[in-house]
Amino acid sequence: MSVPPGAEPTLWELHRAVSQLREDLRGDLAHLAARLDQVVTHDVYQADQRATLQRIDQLETSLTTLRNEHEQYTERVDRQRREDAAHAAATRRLVISAFIAPLIMLLLQLWLASRGTSPP
Repeated sequence: MSVPPGAEPTLWELHRAVSQLREDLRGDLAHLAARLDQVVTHDVYQADQRATLQRIDQLETSLTTLRNEHEQYTERVDRQRREDAAHAAATRRLVISAFIAPLIMLLLQLWLASRGTSPP
């Protein structure tokens, strides 16, 4: 059995098919190379992860420090408020003793003077 002459591809068709395969392969390799340019090695990735963990540890330390400072500040403010309240209470007692007590003494003396105490 012989193959009809039209069933086999000509050299030109083979050339075109090989050229097309070569172009497809070239495009695929370029795409693969572009993707490989974005890939990092395992060592670089681990180094980046270690650096990230160090930054997180530093942030946690800073956050703890800031939290402690805030608590100390809050305690100082609360203590200052208590001292201010005690000072205000002392000032009120001073005002009462400085103005009200002499007024009561004056009224008592006027009352005694109006009664007219005479010696027996």
